[in-house]
Amino acid sequence: MRIAIYGRPTNDNTSEYIQQLFHKLNEHTTEILIYEPFYQFIKQKLELVGNIKTFSTHTDLLGRVDTMLSLGGDGTFLETLSFVRNSEIPVLGINTGRLGFLATVAKSEINDAVEALAEKRYSIEKRSLLSVSGPNGIFGEVNYGLNELTVLKKDTSSMITINAFINGDYLNSYFADGLIIATPTGSTAYSLSCGGPLIMPGSENFVITPIASHNLNVRPFVISDNNVITLKVEGRSPNYLVTLDSRSEIIESSTELTIKKADFYAHLIKLENQSFFTTMRNKLLWGLDKRN
Repeated sequence: MRIAIYGRPTNDNTSEYIQQLFHKLNEHTTEILIYEPFYQFIKQKLELVGNIKTFSTHTDLLGRVDTMLSLGGDGTFLETLSFVRNSEIPVLGINTGRLGFLATVAKSEINDAVEALAEKRYSIEKRSLLSVSGPNGIFGEVNYGLNELTVLKKDTSSMITINAFINGDYLNSYFADGLIIATPTGSTAYSLSCGGPLIMPGSENFVITPIASHNLNVRPFVISDNNVITLKVEGRSPNYLVTLDSRSEIIESSTELTIKKADFYAHLIKLENQSFFTTMRNKLLWGLDKRN
């Protein structure tokens, strides 16, 4: 196996699980590439043996790895995709964080997950992404996101007005703290916390979810992802904040943003015992009776 590993600096209470991962990978004579800053962090804490090299950019991975492992929570998983990009390298998330809708492998399941990778007992699930364009090349080459794009007010308590258009047709002016454009994958993230619906992966939708709208009649709106969304923002502040998954930029109020479906997919590894419905039941505690 040829595996790349991406992670952030971790707490000491996860070190034993990361060590367990490396021991298990070495049992399968794995070629390992570790993200350079993460390698510098863990090399003093763990026993690292075997064929280990490092990578720093997405070009370091091309043609050198078969699989990418993300060590952390969902935020770490989203950062991993900025290295994978459109290479179609499949990604598996090992959850050393908290909830973990994307990082689906629990710490206690590391050995079984590595065995499944070695024996190719998994499937690949394609997840759609959204892309954003605007003046000056907003977000540079990594102008895509797996979860959502969010427009937020900045440096003021006043709400902003977000004028939304679909394929050039006027949809609505959202008088709110912000607006979320989420993919089905992102429907379990920020959009969910703002009252948005859960959407099954592969549904080919976007959900437009307002953040603290001052108009109580405004509700989340689901559209097909073959539509193009345009956003124009008005407000008292000259700037506002735009986030794309785990990244953010400050944009002038005159900026127009165009959001559409990206022309490639993220490839997520799904092990044999995993499904979207199982994840929803476990993570959202469906069916749990607190009375007992």
